[in-house]
Amino acid sequence: MNSTTHDVPFHARHDDELLTLDDVAEILRTPINTVRWWRQEGTGPEFFKIGRRLYTTVGDLRTFIRMQRLASQPVLGKPKAV
Repeated sequence: MNSTTHDVPFHARHDDELLTLDDVAEILRTPINTVRWWRQEGTGPEFFKIGRRLYTTVGDLRTFIRMQRLASQPVLGKPKAV
């Protein structure tokens, strides 16, 4: 990531901005190998190739984050204390 892009907070970035595997790992504060594993398993954000390089977009990463957040919420509410 170049310094000008790096200085823009994630929430202020345009949905079409391209992100590399390294960018995604940095944004999610996750090891790069975890992001690679997610890609291999098909469980992470969607990546695509331009030439020989892999990219995702800010919008796709936001969708991935939203899906993870929704998946972690319980289907039923918390049990009430009796």
